[in-house]
Amino acid sequence: MNSKRGLLVPVLSVVMALTSHAQQEVMVSQYMFNGLFLNPAYAGSHSYVSSSLLHRSQWMQVEGAPRTAMIAVDGPVMNNRMGLGFTMVHDQIGVSRDLDMAAHYSYKIRVSDHSQLAFGLRAGVSMYSASLSELLYWDANDQVFQNDISNATVGKFGFGLYWYDATTYVGLSVPTLYAADGSITTDVNAAYDDYFTQHYYLHAGKIIPAGDQFDVKPSVLVKYLPEVPPQVDVNCHVLYRERIWLGVGYRTGDAIVGMMEYQVTPQMRIGYAYDMTTSRLRNYTTGSHEVMLGLDFGRDLIRIKTPRYF
Repeated sequence: MNSKRGLLVPVLSVVMALTSHAQQEVMVSQYMFNGLFLNPAYAGSHSYVSSSLLHRSQWMQVEGAPRTAMIAVDGPVMNNRMGLGFTMVHDQIGVSRDLDMAAHYSYKIRVSDHSQLAFGLRAGVSMYSASLSELLYWDANDQVFQNDISNATVGKFGFGLYWYDATTYVGLSVPTLYAADGSITTDVNAAYDDYFTQHYYLHAGKIIPAGDQFDVKPSVLVKYLPEVPPQVDVNCHVLYRERIWLGVGYRTGDAIVGMMEYQVTPQMRIGYAYDMTTSRLRNYTTGSHEVMLGLDFGRDLIRIKTPRYF
């Protein structure tokens, strides 16, 4: 074993441990175009049915690194007073797999002639599986792994707030406010009392016109977990001729991100993001890749005067 590979094992051990506990909610770079993954109050924020599919391959060349596939669909109901949505996420990290399915509901109140405030609820279930015997270094006598946690089903509930108008949005959410995780917790002093930790998300964005052919969109996402330093995503996109988005972002302590999105037709958009790792893992990976396909339905029935900003 060469020195670089020898160092890789402890580095990955620490990173995977942090990923499994501190980052229990999925992480994507193109969140600003897929708000339902962050906030249930986002459901029905457009006057048409919107859907997106996303796949993320994190830390290429690193065995056992996270792989995430996501699908989301949402739309307005009850004369645009409410919104309904559905998300399904398959997340794989090492020998563990998580299939998360959730329903989203939002209720909107008009704040002014041009803005609305939505209250959102999320209810879902996560199905976990893990093949612990596949671990290279696994001690079957370890107290933490005495219980059979190779399969578990956990109910989850979340909440969110989302204020928006035609060019601005601000959201606050806790995707997993409560999780019925008793079946996968352990009673060992060195282990956590509860497996799941609340993640608090604050996200905001603004469209700034910059001439006839350009619009600028700065956005920010603040992720907070108790007893963990906050992580901040700062991004800036430029929209050209209402069809092409080009953006750059920085995720504190993690990566520099390049993004692009192309509005192929009024109903279809495609996006791509590349994360250039800035942590110690940069010595072992060429980065992370993320592809997205968005499909909107019903646009031919209404008159859309502006492009989809968020």
